[in-house]
Amino acid sequence: MACPKPRCSNFTTTSRTHLQSLGVITDDPFLTETNNTQKRKLSQKRKTQSSIDGYLSPWPTYTSGQTILHNRKPCSDDYRRRSGSWQQQTLGTTKPRYLEQLENYLRKELLLLDLSTDSAQELKLQPYREIFEFFIEDFKTYKPLLSSIKNAYEVMLAHQREKIRALEPLKAKLVTVNEDCNERILAMRAEERSEISMLKKEKMNLLKIIDKKNEEKISLQSEVTKLRKTLAEEYLRYLSERDARKILIADLNELRYQREDMSLAQSPGIWGEDPVKLTVALKMARQDLARTQMELNTMKANFGDVVPRRDFEMQEKTNKDLQEQLDSLRDDYKEVCKEHEMLLQLHMSTLKERDQYHSELQEIQRTSTPRPDWAKCEDVVAGGPDRWHMLAEGKNSDQLVDVLLEEIGVGLLQEKDFFPGLGYEESIPPFLRFEGVVENKKPTKKDVINLLKDAWKERLAEEQKEKFQDFFLNFLERRFGPADAMAWAYTIFENIKLFRSNEVMSQFYAVLMGKWNESVYIKQKETVTQLLKEMTNVDSQNEGLLTMEQLSTVLKSTFPFKKEEKIQELMEAGGWHPSSSNADLLNYRSLFAEDEEGQSRPFVQQLWEQYLEEKDDYLQELKQELGLELREKVTLPKVREALMTIDPKLDKQTLNSYLSQAFQLPVTELPEEAEEKTEDIVIQLQTALERLQMADIRRMGPREQEPVS
Repeated sequence: MACPKPRCSNFTTTSRTHLQSLGVITDDPFLTETNNTQKRKLSQKRKTQSSIDGYLSPWPTYTSGQTILHNRKPCSDDYRRRSGSWQQQTLGTTKPRYLEQLENYLRKELLLLDLSTDSAQELKLQPYREIFEFFIEDFKTYKPLLSSIKNAYEVMLAHQREKIRALEPLKAKLVTVNEDCNERILAMRAEERSEISMLKKEKMNLLKIIDKKNEEKISLQSEVTKLRKTLAEEYLRYLSERDARKILIADLNELRYQREDMSLAQSPGIWGEDPVKLTVALKMARQDLARTQMELNTMKANFGDVVPRRDFEMQEKTNKDLQEQLDSLRDDYKEVCKEHEMLLQLHMSTLKERDQYHSELQEIQRTSTPRPDWAKCEDVVAGGPDRWHMLAEGKNSDQLVDVLLEEIGVGLLQEKDFFPGLGYEESIPPFLRFEGVVENKKPTKKDVINLLKDAWKERLAEEQKEKFQDFFLNFLERRFGPADAMAWAYTIFENIKLFRSNEVMSQFYAVLMGKWNESVYIKQKETVTQLLKEMTNVDSQNEGLLTMEQLSTVLKSTFPFKKEEKIQELMEAGGWHPSSSNADLLNYRSLFAEDEEGQSRPFVQQLWEQYLEEKDDYLQELKQELGLELREKVTLPKVREALMTIDPKLDKQTLNSYLSQAFQLPVTELPEEAEEKTEDIVIQLQTALERLQMADIRRMGPREQEPVS
């Protein structure tokens, strides 16, 4: 009886042609010769095995009475002769010889391969491919199926090989572009450093020139003052000499007249000597008298209202002195007005603080309990008395309660192994939408802080197109993989919700839950960076030290709208005391340092607290300008007008961003001032103020003061 032929008799030839067209089977002479050699070796071993056993046996067997036909050719006469004698044999647990020979062949071929070439993996695959082909040839019944499986894998390998070959040029190009970009970046940095050094040198030269000019100006002013004083003394001396000369001339004329009268009285014979001469003299005297009288009348008519020059100069000097006194009094009056205004503002702030303290006092009196003995916590808190004293230093009772809650929460959080999922409702944040339980990763507090800092760095480096909650989930997926991202999201959320006293965690929690816009955090970091840059520019010697006077100048130039007491608070937070001298040196770089848990120094914390206070005052001033209750409706034009009133220096772009935040409208859809439909856009005042509280709101300029009547 003949063996049945397989239905796919020409399958191998057709499949080979198809695989050659796809590049799976190559016609390379070296590989073809290698394949033929391997096949001949294995064929010889198969013939040897066939002569020894003449059959294939399964391994391992699971029952002692199980038998199987072992002939490689079930339809041959040899099979019929041997089947009777082998049907009663039971299989043991020893490995079949054919399997051992195949394994030995595979190990030998793998040892003979040269794995140092680039195509090592391809050569390593060849022995396995040949073993599989031997199985296909030996198991005739399953040959079509096994051939289909082999061809499918070969097609897939060819496809992957083509993709790798196509990506090789891109990899080389990427390396080249990366090197070019790095070189350009280094060149730009070198150019910037040289330019910065040149600008610093130019700045120092200009400062020296300014100091020299100021010294020259001071010397010239002192010289002018001295010359004016000398000129005034000379003028008074000449004026006194002129008056004395006039008096002397008058006295001389009087003496001359008296002497003539005395000479006439002593010689009476003159009257009887020449009457004609006396008559002519009398006539001339009368003419002189008439002319003199006329001149006198003319002088009286012309200069009757004219004061003497001496009196005029004295009055002019008196008037000048009075004018100077008036100017001085006006300046003093302006200073007094400014001080009065500052005192009024201080009075208003004092009243506000008094009302706040009064309300707090009433609340404390209403809910007060006996003051707790915080020393009892020393033996309860981990770390003993030393750690408790470190945690409790400088904190009030409310803050100590927060510390205790955090310590208790840390213990409870470490005991939890899993968190329950919150589901997929719309009210659940995207990074917490999960059904079931998630693992508690139990990181340390320092690990969570470092992870949050890395998230902020990646957020600041990207274009910020996606929402912050979606970014947070994507960041965790990139860092820990999609499988562990949700577990880390729940773990980090529980930690930042617990540690409210930590600056990094509390700010990240506020931004993540939508209580703040991320622009608030970003702008604050930019402000701190700009302040450090200004201090570095003033430090010309690059020693990291500034005098208190230089620190005050930098703070006033960086924050021109801060009041003097706010600048004083920042300086005290930086280490200045009223008893200190302005020449004392301060290590300004230490003001911006952070501890292991990301906590800022008191200087940066004071800067953040002042920003929050200034925002509250700004919004309170806006509410007072609108003159409405919180539940009343307000229109867009009124809010625009109120903002421009309390902050006249507000530019159009910033104003539109404030209005867009308050009314939740895109900037492009905000109507202009002249459009009538602006009256239709209304919102509750409380809602508008809450939305503005979430955004980065800052004063752009001082408010115009009303004229003093």
